[in-house]
Amino acid sequence: MSGRPTLLRPPPEDPNKAPIENALEVTEMAVLGPNIFTNTRQPWHPPGARGIYGGAVIAMCLAAAQRTVAPDFVVHSCHCYFLLAGSSELPILFHVEQVRDGRSFATRTVQARQRGRCIFTTTISFVRLDPATVSPDTHVRHSSELPRAGPDNAPLKPPPDDYTDEPEVVSQGPFQGTKIEMVNEDSPNPCDKKTRQWIRARGKITGGMAAHLEALAYVSDSYFIGTITRIHKLWRFPFRAEEFEDLSPRLQEKVRALHEWEGMGSDPREMIGRPEIGMMVSLDHTIYFHNPGKVRADEWMLSEMDSPWAGDERAVVTQKIFSKDGTLLATCVQEGLIRLKKPNTSKSNEPKVKAGEPKL
Repeated sequence: MSGRPTLLRPPPEDPNKAPIENALEVTEMAVLGPNIFTNTRQPWHPPGARGIYGGAVIAMCLAAAQRTVAPDFVVHSCHCYFLLAGSSELPILFHVEQVRDGRSFATRTVQARQRGRCIFTTTISFVRLDPATVSPDTHVRHSSELPRAGPDNAPLKPPPDDYTDEPEVVSQGPFQGTKIEMVNEDSPNPCDKKTRQWIRARGKITGGMAAHLEALAYVSDSYFIGTITRIHKLWRFPFRAEEFEDLSPRLQEKVRALHEWEGMGSDPREMIGRPEIGMMVSLDHTIYFHNPGKVRADEWMLSEMDSPWAGDERAVVTQKIFSKDGTLLATCVQEGLIRLKKPNTSKSNEPKVKAGEPKL
């Protein structure tokens, strides 16, 4: 398995599928045993990150698990643990265990392995969708509403369908988003701050509900634990803020564009003297899918994040994902390891950044 990103030669990308569907495709490896799958194509390794993008591993584990349940079962929760940084130069094997198949619920565990070592594990629960048993009279119901803003306190509106305002530095990958908005940015309490961003998969997803849910799982990991850097105004680039003016004009422009895009302000020099990230990695990741049938990941979805707690070199971030019509599609929780650089640390000690939080 050394030195090859896939076990089998990757097939040509299917032009009838969205880029994210091609990126998350898994291939069954029945020759190795029952319920074993592998990545069909090489996963994305964000520049400067410790390993492959975590959202891709989450989504491919979900893709493998969905292949082992009956078609009338749909995912309602994933509980995931990141164990080791994954390599984009090695194939991944996804081992699915059929833990339980009941009348109403089914449970799967999936281990993602490289070189025989488990790099990621998740337990996924599925629920049977039976419209005949759904009755408003037998269910307790409530749901968060789409956030409101502006002088008229109107629900937030998504960008236009032909949106193309991403700067080049963030315009790669199978999904796109808008500039991150900081809410309550001037509050002295980080718990009061929120980040908001509209996101969607590029192209048109054609693989039905399963493909939309995998795409949502993929994008749920974007900028997640990095919320801590924004609400605490932490410097995360691999050089000190004081050194910004020493960069070439071209690199200054890239840093300025990314800094502003992430909701940190238009001038990186304003970060001079701020604490610096030494290490930032995800430890675990949970997704609760509330309305799987309404997920349209190739349409605009609003991601709102905040953090109720940080301490002991760890932090917790919560995320709500809404459809553009205001339906709460999912609630996500992530805990990560956050370590700051000690003052006067040598600039050669570059921060180790979580996959999905690219550095330059």
